Amino acid sequence: MEKIKAILIDDELSSLQNLQQKIAEFCPTIQVIASAQKPEDAILLINHHKPDVIFLDIEMPKMNGFRMLEELKEVDFEIIFTTAYNHYAVEAIRIAAFDYLLKPIAIKDLQQAVSRLNKLLNPQTRDRMDVLKSSLGDKKSQEDKIAIATTEGLEFIPIKNIIHIESSSNYSKIFFKDNRTLTVTKLLKDFEDMLVPYHFYRVHNSHLINLNYIQKYLRSNGGRVMMQDGTEIEVARRKKEEFLKMIAG
Repeated sequence: MEKIKAILIDDELSSLQNLQQKIAEFCPTIQVIASAQKPEDAILLINHHKPDVIFLDIEMPKMNGFRMLEELKEVDFEIIFTTAYNHYAVEAIRIAAFDYLLKPIAIKDLQQAVSRLNKLLNPQTRDRMDVLKSSLGDKKSQEDKIAIATTEGLEFIPIKNIIHIESSSNYSKIFFKDNRTLTVTKLLKDFEDMLVPYHFYRVHNSHLINLNYIQKYLRSNGGRVMMQDGTEIEVARRKKEEFLKMIAG
């Protein structure tokens, strides 16, 4: 089996060495072909070596990881972001269906990311970069898209087309305004983290709704919402007060 060629990029030498050691010891499918501490050097290495994947630190002086990617003419490789902070960028990374590792990088997390990488390696990186750039912006709009991994690859879905999402064990079922549904292997909590800034609200353990598609609120049976597709969804008792304030405002 041909190994996956990787370039590591981090301004801290100790972080580079730590990651390289863990990859060598615990990720036999990965071959580290180069590493760089400066984004300028990384750009040259990427253009020369044409890697399958880069492990990219977000926080670097002068030019951060996102800015470095914008400087590249071609982004035809997979990206696994690394960061010491669980900050706003993590949600944007999730929305674009990229992977990320929090420092200090745990061996289990690294192995899981590499396992997912083996299934990904697709040519849609540029499209996902567009989604990432959009979701990193200050203004969150339902015109933005979310990248969803499916059995066939990646689907880029306009957020405004999602009416609600229902949890089913380790799966989530997405309901669209054209009456289509899509079942994916992603937890509802993951969708909640990504979509709350886009006017979504989790009214129940099993339901995340797009507030723009509420047709009416029904006081019967403890409180329910009727969505524009006709679905009635229970509002959990502990969520009721906060939810009513939200839709009243």
